[in-house]
Amino acid sequence: MSNERELVELVRTANKIVYFGGAGTSTESNIPDFRSQDGLYSLKYKYPPETMLSRSFFDTHTDDFFEFYKDKVLYPDAKPNKAHYALAELEGLGKLSAVVTQNIDGLHQLAGSKHVIELHGSVHKNYCRDCGASYDLGFVLTSVENTPKCTACGGVVRPDVVLYEEGLDQKIMTRALEAISESDVLIVGGTSLVVYPAAGMIRYHQNGQVVLINKSQTKYDDKALLKYDESIGDLLDRVVGQL
Repeated sequence: MSNERELVELVRTANKIVYFGGAGTSTESNIPDFRSQDGLYSLKYKYPPETMLSRSFFDTHTDDFFEFYKDKVLYPDAKPNKAHYALAELEGLGKLSAVVTQNIDGLHQLAGSKHVIELHGSVHKNYCRDCGASYDLGFVLTSVENTPKCTACGGVVRPDVVLYEEGLDQKIMTRALEAISESDVLIVGGTSLVVYPAAGMIRYHQNGQVVLINKSQTKYDDKALLKYDESIGDLLDRVVGQL
């Protein structure tokens, strides 16, 4: 594993850091990840989680979708952890230019980050499929019916998140790729780098200064300048404290 001091010096001299984060960024906020032993994909349901979070399942089993979504995907009481706050502080110091996140929990914004690119959308944004009216997370959580219905037209209100079988928004993808390609340091945290197209996006970093923070191995380990297998929050908090 790399020396912590190396990361401190790298951050100190950088001006355009981009953080590319996955589910592991939020596990310290008690939001389970997907692929670990206790992750979402290890749960036993009538249907696999990947099926229940797919567009076709949403269309054909809407009530079942929302039952699972509300029970296992939404964590409305979750709070930002040290990683979220450290990244917000780096942005405030003029070091971090963007957070590109695969997470849908909104914790980066809650910690104070302003430049957040959400590849998979956000649970805090919801809209009516028929008339397009917007609704917040509270509306979904407090819906009398399991499937929330639009108060204006009665249409189904769906979360503005990317489901399986749906493509990523091209405008958001473009923003993310531009941020990554312009970065002088790319810190990749809490992602197994196996889900595409998101996993392939780190190849757009041009500067050869990729930092990996992940407790399990990834296929990009040998390409990283620095590699750490510890808590993202603890490491980033210590690094920021030394700037």
